[in-house]
Amino acid sequence: MFGSTKVKLDSDLVKKVKRYADIAGYSSAEEFITHALEKELAKLEDADSEEEIKKRLQGLGYIS
Repeated sequence: MFGSTKVKLDSDLVKKVKRYADIAGYSSAEEFITHALEKELAKLEDADSEEEIKKRLQGLGYIS
């Protein structure tokens, strides 16, 4: 099992996360964030190369 890491988030973003986590029925904001990150990372996992990962991240708007 993995350990945990703290991440600082903007307070307005945290408010949104808590609101949507409640609406969606998650037990906590942390559970919602974990699920959202796992879902986004799954989109990158089948990439064949670092270059393909970069292209996908650009396509998703994470890097320019």
